[in-house]
Amino acid sequence: MIGYYILIGAILLVSWYVSNKLKSKFKKYSKIQLQNGMSGAEIARKMLEHHHIYDVEVISTSGKLTDHYHPTKKTVNLSESVYNQRNAAAAAVATHEVGHAVQHAKSYSWLEMRSQLVPLVSVASQWSQWVIFGGLILMTMVSVGVGQMVLLAGIIMFGLGTLFSFITLPVEYDASNRALAWMKDHNIVNQEEYKMSEDSLKWAARTYVVAAIGSLATLLYFLSIYMGRD
Repeated sequence: MIGYYILIGAILLVSWYVSNKLKSKFKKYSKIQLQNGMSGAEIARKMLEHHHIYDVEVISTSGKLTDHYHPTKKTVNLSESVYNQRNAAAAAVATHEVGHAVQHAKSYSWLEMRSQLVPLVSVASQWSQWVIFGGLILMTMVSVGVGQMVLLAGIIMFGLGTLFSFITLPVEYDASNRALAWMKDHNIVNQEEYKMSEDSLKWAARTYVVAAIGSLATLLYFLSIYMGRD
């Protein structure tokens, strides 16, 4: 138990560090204006056009770091600080999100797998911990056998969320690789701007890595409880 809390504490600390580092990087690179003078929205549309994707719309959304690609609506949603700005950070984020649109258009296997899991994971993640705690209560107060069954059901539900976290990793890294390759090949950024964009996307990807590790650690902890009680 103590070891688990130490592990989770360490993961939370690393998550805080990565998150703050990401914000710091974006703040720093947001001050560097692109030589080409293009905004995040303009770069996004140019990348879509180059890949002959004409059914995806680039729109502005409120908030910071709220950028995402919506596969159902087919929209590249860029936060205001990315949509309108003309800096290295905006270029990195805009092209990364278009990278997801390119994945969608090319039926990238990892993205398709993740999309298929979304409906199931959305329900499982909402209820998994309640089911797990319910199983633990049943084991101590009502029936060990019934409690174990409920606990195992909750662990399986939580495991789907963990699986989703790890499937997300190749999706995110591939989108970043597509973005960086396209910017470099089409001279969207110069050498210095490219390094800043690459650094921004690298720290963004690390947030997903930490989240996946944290989810796995929690899953293993719940499994250890189940195996110990079995």
